[in-house]
Amino acid sequence: MVKFLIRRILLGLMIVFFGALIVYAVIRFLPSSFVEKQARMLVTNIPGAPRYQDLLAQLNALYGMDRSIIEGFFAWAGNAIQGNFGDSWLYGGTVISKFKDVIWYSVILNTITLFVELIVSIPLGILAARKQYSKTDYFVTVFALFGLSIPSFFLATLLKYILSIKLGLLDLYGLVGRYYDQFNIWDKIGDMGSHMIMPVITLAMLSIGGLMRYTRTNMLEVLNSDYIRTARAKGLSERIVINRHAFRNTLIPLVTYMSYLLPSMFVGSMITETLFQIPGIGYIAFNAIVAGDIPFTMFYSVFLILLTQVSLIVADIMYAVVDPRVRIN
Repeated sequence: MVKFLIRRILLGLMIVFFGALIVYAVIRFLPSSFVEKQARMLVTNIPGAPRYQDLLAQLNALYGMDRSIIEGFFAWAGNAIQGNFGDSWLYGGTVISKFKDVIWYSVILNTITLFVELIVSIPLGILAARKQYSKTDYFVTVFALFGLSIPSFFLATLLKYILSIKLGLLDLYGLVGRYYDQFNIWDKIGDMGSHMIMPVITLAMLSIGGLMRYTRTNMLEVLNSDYIRTARAKGLSERIVINRHAFRNTLIPLVTYMSYLLPSMFVGSMITETLFQIPGIGYIAFNAIVAGDIPFTMFYSVFLILLTQVSLIVADIMYAVVDPRVRIN
């Protein structure tokens, strides 16, 4: 197991390195950049400023944009290995400090969303498999297809229209209300929780349908196995057959699927946080990407790639926990 983990970690580091190189190259090839916007703004707003081309050359030298892509990337990578991801061009201050300020909003949002996904998707998927071709199964299937098909921006707009504009139950956007600072601690928690309802529903629907269908399909395969028929023939109750025998084996393929949930939620939270203007890492990164803020964009991209690799390694470890045969092999 130790040798396997070492190989997986080394492979993951290689993927992170080449993934970061591709992202850096794509950013450098973009037709417009933060440096060009800054040069235009300075030429327009500052009397007696140098010519645009001269000012652009100065800013390129200041931000290291006068180097080739390979040279610029290795200069960035050398600093990143030491924990120095540079200063954000858009927000000012170090990238790490800005990340620390906003990451907890995204962690709270995605943790609640993951909990909602698991308690909704897995029980419904198991229920649909137990009652195959019944009305319950058809309802779960339609609900799953709805979750798979509807775009997050459309669902967010629909929720805003119904819950905020028509019914006036929730605020349109933001993480807290206008009177948040005047509340006591419990009212503050309730105010923030009410602002989380629509973002959680929007973000959860990205994965509920797929996880529900995946659970149903694997549960049906397990329920048709010989050892399940043997367990029923021995007189075991249906609850024990489902919970102790079938569900444990259903978890084996689910581990692989769920390993992608956390990274995919952080990617999806960029759209959701932007739509609801939640100041999490996704919303902040979106503004940085639009502005051409290379230091913050690179850090966010590497964060997502690294999170994906960690999730996959954890999934490999979970295989050994769920299936003893993996430990034997």
